[in-house]
Amino acid sequence: MREGSLEAPTRHPVDWQSAEFWERQSLDEELERVYDICHGCRRCVSLCEAFPTLFDLVDESDTMEVDGVDKADYGAVVDQCYLCDLCYMTKCPYVPPHEWNVDFPHLMLRAKAVKFRAEGAPLRDRVLTSTDKVFRAASIPLVDITVNALNGVGAVRKGLQASVGIHHQAPVPAFHSKTLRKRAAPLLREIAARPVGETSGKLALYATCYGNYANPHLGEDFVKVFQHNGVHIDVVPKEQCCGMPKLELGDLDSVNALKEANIPRLAALVDQGYDLTAPIPSCVLMYKQELPLLYPDDADVKKVQAAFFDPFEYLWLRHKGGALQTEFPNALGSVAYQVACHQRVQNIGLKTRDVLALVPGTEIAAQERCSGHDGTYAVKLETHEKSVKIARPVVRKVDQVQPDHFTSDCPMAGTHIANLAESVEQAHHPMTLLRMAYGL
Repeated sequence: MREGSLEAPTRHPVDWQSAEFWERQSLDEELERVYDICHGCRRCVSLCEAFPTLFDLVDESDTMEVDGVDKADYGAVVDQCYLCDLCYMTKCPYVPPHEWNVDFPHLMLRAKAVKFRAEGAPLRDRVLTSTDKVFRAASIPLVDITVNALNGVGAVRKGLQASVGIHHQAPVPAFHSKTLRKRAAPLLREIAARPVGETSGKLALYATCYGNYANPHLGEDFVKVFQHNGVHIDVVPKEQCCGMPKLELGDLDSVNALKEANIPRLAALVDQGYDLTAPIPSCVLMYKQELPLLYPDDADVKKVQAAFFDPFEYLWLRHKGGALQTEFPNALGSVAYQVACHQRVQNIGLKTRDVLALVPGTEIAAQERCSGHDGTYAVKLETHEKSVKIARPVVRKVDQVQPDHFTSDCPMAGTHIANLAESVEQAHHPMTLLRMAYGL
């Protein structure tokens, strides 16, 4: 047997439609096997709370081995995993093609799915992951103003904590009735598509729940920056949530329903010559990795996967082909940049950093560590303090830099870190910074 591997990791499809996937005994046997490998390695101890939880269970057991851990406690490890994928992509030496075939995140997904199918989930968790419905309702005119005002009242937040378990110090989104779609629509115009490299020059922006309702200015930023660079851009005419929140909950039936709603629409756009992008890395990853692994034989899923780009991956590909405008009237100064986990695991390199570094008078300090946010992990009462602990190394680095700007590709991660840092008041999306540099 090899002691670890230096080969690039490969990913096997998730066999979630097989009977064995849902068998509790089979799951427990695989959890025990992988937990034992992790216990003997412990390289991932600093990534998140899943691994310290596992190692504490082992070290406090009678045997000080995995066989001494009660299988009823296996779920305590699962509850701390938010599927960031960093252990698989950056740390574990036993991922495929190694013969031990360890895929910790997808094992955690299986355990979450088995638990959800057997027990369901608390109302709070089902509501927090129903982003389409919640965000749409909170963004109704006048309702948005009321919700935003109430979320700023300490007594209301403490009431939410006591009643439903949403931590009173966790930053929550501000909602906007003037959505991304409404802001972007007047700006859209015809531009002759110019293919460059892998890009067609004709792009459809998948707004995402968070982008559409909580960060609507991103529509203006994306449209102006891409049009400035000669790319024809439209907004996807109709969409639902990508399914990542439901995936993290283990609700695979809801993931399937969202896939059935979204994939045909996106595939039709690809057939019309569009490339696809989104402002949230988790949504990009859902279409580039998670859905293809859940539906490896679906031709439309593969079609959408091939057409989906991270926005700065797209801009960098255009730059390599000589089609990116590099005249920037405005310097950005020092920029502290948190690299979102779901962007890191796309295997595209630090393309956001590389594009922003083209701006003269700009210095990028990239921090490749997790923010601990995960969409819901930082919001829930029982995990908020753990998310703060995970974020602290990034917060310390940001405060050491004392930057002119702080940015993250993930608006939720950026807001979480900015809320904890002393040196920055807010986080900007990198596309906002690029628009500023262009003076648009």
